[in-house]
Amino acid sequence: MQNRFIDLYSDTKTKPSPGMRKAMAEAEVGDEQKYEDPTVNRLRERICELLGKEDAVFMPSGTMCNQAAIRVHCRLGDEVIADKTAHIINAETGGTAANSGVMIRMLDGPNGVFTADQVKAALRDPNSRNAPRSRLVSVENTSNGGFGTVWPLATLQGVSKVAHEAGLAVHMDGARLCNAAVKSGTKAKDYAACVDSLWLDYTKGLGAPVGASLAGSKDFIKEAWRQKQMLGGSMRQSGVIAAAALYALEHNWNRLAEDHDNAHRLAAGIANIKGLECEVDRMQTNLVFFDVKKPGMTGAQFVAACNERGVGMGTSAGSTTRIRAVTHLDVNRADIDAALKVINDVMAA
Repeated sequence: MQNRFIDLYSDTKTKPSPGMRKAMAEAEVGDEQKYEDPTVNRLRERICELLGKEDAVFMPSGTMCNQAAIRVHCRLGDEVIADKTAHIINAETGGTAANSGVMIRMLDGPNGVFTADQVKAALRDPNSRNAPRSRLVSVENTSNGGFGTVWPLATLQGVSKVAHEAGLAVHMDGARLCNAAVKSGTKAKDYAACVDSLWLDYTKGLGAPVGASLAGSKDFIKEAWRQKQMLGGSMRQSGVIAAAALYALEHNWNRLAEDHDNAHRLAAGIANIKGLECEVDRMQTNLVFFDVKKPGMTGAQFVAACNERGVGMGTSAGSTTRIRAVTHLDVNRADIDAALKVINDVMAA
């Protein structure tokens, strides 16, 4: 058993740092719904500057950002084009159907990143009264189900061009947009320029306990506020948690490169352990996926054995052998080496 539990289950496992807790405790607050919370207002201004968008709204979660955005962009019976690995398909409890009554046309992009040609081929005939209406293209940057892959800016620009020429809007699930920006060296604003709406999560690599910001045009955000209210996301003195988001943007953005380095170290170490298989070159950011190949051992058994020895990981949905491990600010290089020792011991047992 480790001296302390090394939790690689997700980057959502981070705890607020002392500095972040201090910022939360000292936050100026007011009624968010009346635009009277000065900390929330500062966060809105910061996000608009960071993403180059006209307006933004603070939401309790990234899932709510996705669901609100789809409700604004789409009408009943419309179709959203997205990769088959997308979070809106696999991890939002069927919300697109329940909340918006829309269909999803799934693409199969390498590592979750599809092309302009794939979008063009997926477009419905707008003159058909039988087919659903193509209304929205949704991209995920980085692609969670695609091994944490970063969208190349040129690829995103191509997808956006095809979508806009066909009259579709483009939305970005930016749960790990900060990881994409740090890894690629592309400014978040340049990614944002390709899409009509996007959101940035504070609870993953940035280490805040709650929240995400959805950004777009003034008209879009006006409607997104209505959806936030309808979905139960309106808050009151939310400056307490907005302060954590502001602290995260200021202190935890650039350090994401450390998480990427630690993830590469973890992936390379796993690749050298007998009975495990990891394609190291596919792991671009802080997500590490690998498969248990030891006869008689399932992914669930592997995770349970590691957990008993003080290292937490998770099985990957839809597979009995695939494991996901995620690096974050509460895991340092020494933790990675300790985790690798535990993994090696489990496989040798």
